[in-house]
Amino acid sequence: MTPRTGSPRSQRMNVTEQARRARDAATSLATATRTTKDAALHAMADAMVARTPEIVAANAEDLTAGRANGLSEAILDRLALDDKRIAAIAEALREMAALPDPVGEVVRGSTLPNGLELRQIRVPFGVVGIIYEARPNVTVDAAGICLKSGNAALLRGSSSAMHSNTALVAVLRDALTGAGLPADAVQLLDASSRESAKELMRARGLVDVLIPRGGASLIRTVVEESTVPVIETGTGNCHVYVDAAADVEKALAVTLNSKTQRLSTCNTAESLLVHADIAAAFLPAMLAAFDDAGVTVHGTPEVAALSDRVVPATEEDFDTEYLSADISVAVVSSLDEAVAHIRRYGTGHTEAIVTDSQRAAREFVARVDSAAVMVNASTRFTDGGEFGFGAEIGISTQKLHARGPMGLPELTSTKYVVTGDGHLRG
Repeated sequence: MTPRTGSPRSQRMNVTEQARRARDAATSLATATRTTKDAALHAMADAMVARTPEIVAANAEDLTAGRANGLSEAILDRLALDDKRIAAIAEALREMAALPDPVGEVVRGSTLPNGLELRQIRVPFGVVGIIYEARPNVTVDAAGICLKSGNAALLRGSSSAMHSNTALVAVLRDALTGAGLPADAVQLLDASSRESAKELMRARGLVDVLIPRGGASLIRTVVEESTVPVIETGTGNCHVYVDAAADVEKALAVTLNSKTQRLSTCNTAESLLVHADIAAAFLPAMLAAFDDAGVTVHGTPEVAALSDRVVPATEEDFDTEYLSADISVAVVSSLDEAVAHIRRYGTGHTEAIVTDSQRAAREFVARVDSAAVMVNASTRFTDGGEFGFGAEIGISTQKLHARGPMGLPELTSTKYVVTGDGHLRG
């Protein structure tokens, strides 16, 4: 009996062999039309909805194993799939199909003085490897965004989602075949041991780029051990700086939203810096708002003096991405001190200033070295969907090629096409 294209048996192949198959599939994807790719995305979405019971049953196995292994309720919630969540994931694929195709876009072009026509166009990377944790929705999102941008995807999820990911990839691969595209455009690597991740990180020449999505330790391991080029999706020790010229009510709203709109995301504020000239007017109300929201404040002595609920802050607090109902708070004497603090403890993700001073805003934007800088807006806006990109593979904190939310264009490279008429260089 021939196994399904996405069956567990097919996933136990050697990573090198899977990477070679992905390269072959990438050749086909590179020349696929937008119509073909979009039809495949719709087919993938329809197949997910049609095979929802199969996916939910596989997910139940992961949830049962997760509870037995002591996974927290927060992780179990990220892992869980039901009819509603699967429908939402499928709808995201349909929305992806409606986005412009980046492949073939002319980035710049000109006619040189010698008559040569020069065009720089977007092209797929080829094979994209993605190492990620827990969330099975990432399996579908990553497969979809890679397909739309003309790339083959090698997916290495976590062992905790192994049954869910296997079922999802089986559905996606069958849909690809039905749409006339190679099933090997989406492959799932074995997650039962760390060897597959190590092999993927060493597959230079077969894998064009590697993207880690997860916690700090995962990202650090991939960056430090991979010989494949890495686009680093960074952790978010994000700051809100309330300037001396801030509107107090605006600062309260922006800070509270930055911290509490969702606690466990990389664009959530983890540290609050308050100018000394506005501290007396702002901090008592802010501390009360944090208290009402169940947020524990780790503060410097000036902050702790205002409330007996404040926990004395340590050096480690200011260096921590909490991803919880905690925030570090410090009073600073100037914008200079705020920028110096951010440069010392920030991770280059997102920083925000609340101020009615255009001069202060311009100086903060110019001096803060992060992927996104907010002026009078919540840090939670650093997101591909919020930026209008429609799809996002992650948020990059590096400075090469992609920085900030990575949409479809960030999953492409470029090539130069030079057209002449028998031109010779003298």
